[in-house]
Amino acid sequence: MTNLTHHTLPNGLTVLLREAHSAPVISWWLAYRVGSRNEPTGLTGISHWVEHMMFKGTERFPAGALDREIDRAGGQWNAFTSMDATKYFETLPAGKIDIAMEAEADRMTNALFDPDETESERTVIISERQGAENQPTFWLQEEVRGAAFRVHGYHHEIIGDETDLRRMTRDDLFNHYRRHYSPANAAAIAVGAFDSDEMLAKIERLFGSIEASAAPELFARPEPAQSGERRVVVERPGKTAFFELCHRAPAADHEDWFKLQIMNAILSGSGGASDNKTSRLYRALVKTEIAAGVGAWLMPTVDPYLYSIIVTLRDDRQPKEAEAVLLDEIARLQADGVSEAELEKARKQTRAAFAYSAESVTEQAYGLAQSFILGDVHWFDRYSERLMAVSADDVLEVANRYLAPKNRVVGILKPTDPEEEAPA
Repeated sequence: MTNLTHHTLPNGLTVLLREAHSAPVISWWLAYRVGSRNEPTGLTGISHWVEHMMFKGTERFPAGALDREIDRAGGQWNAFTSMDATKYFETLPAGKIDIAMEAEADRMTNALFDPDETESERTVIISERQGAENQPTFWLQEEVRGAAFRVHGYHHEIIGDETDLRRMTRDDLFNHYRRHYSPANAAAIAVGAFDSDEMLAKIERLFGSIEASAAPELFARPEPAQSGERRVVVERPGKTAFFELCHRAPAADHEDWFKLQIMNAILSGSGGASDNKTSRLYRALVKTEIAAGVGAWLMPTVDPYLYSIIVTLRDDRQPKEAEAVLLDEIARLQADGVSEAELEKARKQTRAAFAYSAESVTEQAYGLAQSFILGDVHWFDRYSERLMAVSADDVLEVANRYLAPKNRVVGILKPTDPEEEAPA
C-alpha cells in the first residue's frame, strides 16, 4: 500500500496517516504500547480494566455522551486489549471525525476513574471472566499458556486472574493509566477521506499541548528457553474432549514468522474466506472421523509466543489418537517438505485471505496500529510481499527448527460427566 505518511510530534506521539478517498469515511485509532504482557502478578487484567474505565467519562465527555454523539453521526466506536497493546477506534463519516479526535485527546489525560464506577466495573469484569469460563477451551488454553510461560507475562489471560480482579484498587488502575497513557507510548492513526496536511494540523492542535514525558519502561520479563516437552491435563464437566499441541514460535519481527505462516497454511489452511478442507490436518483428522474440527493459529506478537493446533474430538475418540496423527503429519512435513504446487497454493490463498481482511478503512487503520505495536510501521504493508517470498526450503527449515519435541506444550481437556461432579 502507498500514501503512508509517518510523523512524530515533539511530545513523542507517533502519527500515521493514509489517505483513502474511495468512500467519505475516516477510521481514527489511538494505540498504546501496553497489554497483558506488561502486567506483574497481582495486577493481571489491569490493562483490560483500564480500557473499560476509559468509557466511563471525562469532565468534558461524561459517560454516555460519546455513545449518543457517535450513534447520531452514524459511526461506530470500540476498543480492545490484547497481549501487547490497548487500542481505541472510531469510524465515522469524514465530516464528523473531529468528535472522535477530540475525545481521544481528552481521555488520554482526563479520564475520571470515579470510585463508584470502578467498583461497578469490577463486577462487570469478573462476570466477563466467569462467562468465559463456561467455555471448556478457556480452561484448556489458560493451563497451556501457564505451562508454556512461567516467567513472561504471556502466561496469563488478557482478562486476568479472578483473585487479582477482586483485589485491585482504584489507585492501581489510575496509576497504570497515568504511567502508560502518554504521547511517547502511543500512536494516532487515521485512514480515509482527508487531506494529510490538514489532518496532521488537527492532530498537532489536539495532542501537541499534552505534556511530553519519556516512554515508560514497560514491565516485561524474558521467558527462559524451554528444555523439554510440557504436558497439562484439565478435567471439566462436559462431553467433548479437546487436544492442543503448541510449539514455541518467534516474534513477528523475526524473519521466520512469515515462513511459519505459510507452513501453517499448508497444515491447517489459510483462513479468511477459504475453508481448510483441503489442508493436511483436515484430511488427516476430520475426514478420518477422529475429529469434529481442527484449527491452528500463529499470532503476530511483540515477543516470542506459540504456534497452536487445537483439535475438537468426536465423542468416541481419544486425545491420544489425535496426538498420534498430528505427530505423524509433523514428521512427514519435516522429512518430505512440500511440493511447489502445494506451496504456491498456500501462498496465494494466504495472500488472498489477508487482502480480503484489509478491504475496509477500519481494517487498514487496525493494520497500521498493529504495525506500530510490533515496532515496524510497514509490517502489514509488506505482509503480502514477504509471504510470497517464502520458499519450499524455508518451510522445511522452520518445520524442523520449531516443531521439535523440546519446544512442545501438550494440553488435554478430559470431559467429565456433570452428574458425577454434583455433591452427594
